[in-house]
Amino acid sequence: MDRQELNYNAHVEIAPGIFWVGFWDEGAGLHCNPYLIVDGDEAVLIDSGSRTHFSTVMVKVMRTGTSPQQIKRLIYHHADPDLCGNIPHVEELIGPGELEIISHKESNLFINYYSVTSPMRCIEDMNYEFCFSSGRKLKFIRTPFAHTNGCFITYDTQSKVLFSSDIFGSYDHNWDLYSSITDICSDCVMFRECMNGQCQGEEKYCQMMGIINFHRRTMPCKVALNYALDRIEELDISLIAPQHGSILATPESQQAVITQLRRIESLGINYFLQGEGR
Repeated sequence: MDRQELNYNAHVEIAPGIFWVGFWDEGAGLHCNPYLIVDGDEAVLIDSGSRTHFSTVMVKVMRTGTSPQQIKRLIYHHADPDLCGNIPHVEELIGPGELEIISHKESNLFINYYSVTSPMRCIEDMNYEFCFSSGRKLKFIRTPFAHTNGCFITYDTQSKVLFSSDIFGSYDHNWDLYSSITDICSDCVMFRECMNGQCQGEEKYCQMMGIINFHRRTMPCKVALNYALDRIEELDISLIAPQHGSILATPESQQAVITQLRRIESLGINYFLQGEGR
């Protein structure tokens, strides 16, 4: 099946036992991507989504063959409402049991305001990892201030999938689940010259500008972003699954985006002070 012809009204298996269960809106410029990891009789839901997306996310979860009661952990990479807004609904559906919420202590402070009833665990108290009963391990890697002080990313050591939270996110009305970025995009300097978003080098839509704009406006400074990219480049990655934007499924697309993000001259407050972000 052509990846760009997927049915976004259904769940999509992006790696063995790992599913995109997000909400697709053709008119939206910001797409949110909750993910489900299923390992035997256990499941973990990552960045479960907003309140309005609750029914869509949970229907897709159940259509994978996963019952809500199989979900043992909810992982939240930070405390924004697009990630955490549906926590009360998820907890009510799953019911009392083994469910725990995992985040960094700085984020748990704010996640608590979503009427949380489940025990909350801090990654720093878990030696920065979670193990399924099978032994499969998720590693949590700190990326502070990319874009909040409690931010981290999650790396599945079995599939080598990296759940990168807001890093590699994008503002883009021409959204697809899988990015079409190639190694050619590493050297491109023509983003501002792209007419109506059309790539000047190939017959396709330019996806890089949406990524660059997203990072300019959401990352507070270049030091924080570069620190996160340094940690990411230390990993052996099969694909990168961001919480916004499109999945980077090839080494070429991953390296092209990293290269272009490192070239951004101003981010966050510097971008604002230069007048471009006002």
